[in-house]
Amino acid sequence: MDKKKVVLTGEDAVRQSHDKTPKVALTGEDASRQSPAKTMKIVLTGDRPSGNLHIGHYVGSLATRLQLQGDPNYEIYILIADLQALTDNAHQPAKVKNAVMELMLDYLAVGLDPQRVHFVLQSAVPALTELPMYYMNLVSQARLERNPTVKNEIKSKGFHKDVPVGFVNYPISQAADITAFGASVVPVGADQAPMLEQTREIVHTFNQLYGETLVMPTALLPTKACCRLVGVDGNGKMSKSLGNCIYLKDDATTVAQKVWQMYTDPNHVKITDPGQVEGNVVFMYLDAFYSDQKHLAELKDQYRRGGLGDVALKKLLTATLNNLLAPMRERRAYYEQHRDEVLGYLRAGTQHAINITNQTVQRVRNAIGIFQL
Repeated sequence: MDKKKVVLTGEDAVRQSHDKTPKVALTGEDASRQSPAKTMKIVLTGDRPSGNLHIGHYVGSLATRLQLQGDPNYEIYILIADLQALTDNAHQPAKVKNAVMELMLDYLAVGLDPQRVHFVLQSAVPALTELPMYYMNLVSQARLERNPTVKNEIKSKGFHKDVPVGFVNYPISQAADITAFGASVVPVGADQAPMLEQTREIVHTFNQLYGETLVMPTALLPTKACCRLVGVDGNGKMSKSLGNCIYLKDDATTVAQKVWQMYTDPNHVKITDPGQVEGNVVFMYLDAFYSDQKHLAELKDQYRRGGLGDVALKKLLTATLNNLLAPMRERRAYYEQHRDEVLGYLRAGTQHAINITNQTVQRVRNAIGIFQL
């Protein structure tokens, strides 16, 4: 699959004056990962451990992470947000706990390199629970409830007046995650942009009240329109809760079965019938994953004229997806047999994160004027 091109979204000029990456003193192994002559941009991204990752995650965020990890100008933190996962899984904490290792296996399988990125467990980093206490005083409950992403998530989860406080306050926790690492770059999908904007508001308010302390983050958005995949059933986005996903860990047979079930054009009964490309799930996936765009354009023209069957298209898509996933399956098989190694990567990244975020907490305490013993 082709690498996704990304573009930084600009904000107003006043806030851009805050876009500075903090310099941190690194020692030992950490120092070897950063050139002393160059200040790296800090990137924070991550996922909630609520299940395995799917190919929608790949086009939406993982491909961007793979691109960034090859750029020496970035230092990347990948957060496993287990505390945030509990905001709508409080009654099934075992699900969240078990998903942490599954998420690490997915990360390593897709090709994320522990020598180039830091894997971090949210619940093990004290700063990420302290900073929200300070930020809660800088935003109103009404503003949180107006956040479009929060409103949509409340609706999708079926919450009404019984929505947990932690779920509504999710943007505050996310602001703590981003600012704790001094992240100046945050890869997000279009649906998550309002969350980052709320972080920017909190940073702006904090810096106005207490002086320039926090780094103003900027969004990194995929430019490709297909970055948000529909499910294999054609309904909404690909979602674990809807059961319409192709997972990164799916074997070749499972992938073929799921592709075979995909919606195409109900009026395209015979091969000779003209078909509709727009809204055709198979073509949506080929747009996202098939690298030969010239050939794909020819296939679309042929399908519209008639003379191209759905079976041939689904075979092409199946082969395309399995070519992408085959090396991931091999890497995952290795790491499933070496879980101690996987856990070691998570522990090392988390310890490094604790050292970095503790510095941020101290700066925040000093800026506010918290009494210190």
